[in-house]
Amino acid sequence: MTQKKRIVVTGGSGKAGRACVAHLLEHGYDVFVIDRVVPSPRLCGSIIADLTDYGQTIDALTASDGGPTNVHAVVHLAAIPAPRMQPNAATFRNNTLSDYNVFEACRRLGIKNIVWASSETVLGLPFDEPPPYVPVDEEYAPRPESAYSLSKVLGETMAQQFCRWDPEMKIIGLRFSNVMEPGDYAKFPSFNKDARQRKWNLWGYIDARDAAQAVRLSIESPTCGADVFIIANADTAMSRPNDELLDEVYPGVRRKSAIKSNETLLSIEKAKRILGFKPAYSWRTESGERTPRV
Repeated sequence: MTQKKRIVVTGGSGKAGRACVAHLLEHGYDVFVIDRVVPSPRLCGSIIADLTDYGQTIDALTASDGGPTNVHAVVHLAAIPAPRMQPNAATFRNNTLSDYNVFEACRRLGIKNIVWASSETVLGLPFDEPPPYVPVDEEYAPRPESAYSLSKVLGETMAQQFCRWDPEMKIIGLRFSNVMEPGDYAKFPSFNKDARQRKWNLWGYIDARDAAQAVRLSIESPTCGADVFIIANADTAMSRPNDELLDEVYPGVRRKSAIKSNETLLSIEKAKRILGFKPAYSWRTESGERTPRV
């Protein structure tokens, strides 16, 4: 009997974490969760640990059956998930230190496959200064505008250096858009009343289940080294067409390519091309709006 590949997921109790755990289990992986709280529902083994403490981090990664030699990959989602949920210094300390501790513990333990949650905020959110062009992509340098975003940029930089130290490591950073669950979609039609309400991320979102798909594809990717991918759904959160939204809010921003009516302005072309990412969900069908225009 073939032994299931073990995936350690940090932050398994969050929106993306819950979906990720369920998705990986459905795809035949053995999952073990590290978090500050016990995941609910309890679908797999878990341990409570503070990843800002290096000793707890490396101990937690050796806690699952078989120890680190049995760990196929680490999915690092644990973080303070957005700006201003805690004071800036606390957010920066928590996110930067936990990223370092996970990367370093994996390096010491010989775990070569890491997927972690970066953020769309590195693109310049909340876009008080307009983006350089749309759709935005991974081609321009990060533009952090908050302590939270700065922590993600440093995480991406650390990943590059860890992979330089060990060329066999793979550390993929997923620049997740605003994570949504099906229960969140009822409010989406109200966004159309004010184009500026959601302009802060170019009207983007990511269904938690599609975020989980991106995680699995990243785990399974045969690449090595550090890389980053924007992960968003294929459409915007708006019924109003992109041309109308851009003319109203960002009239001077260059349109880098032809854009369909409701197509995402957070380009997922790189994730499609390299990872095989293909979003399966849309708020339009999940909430009852049955005519997606992308």
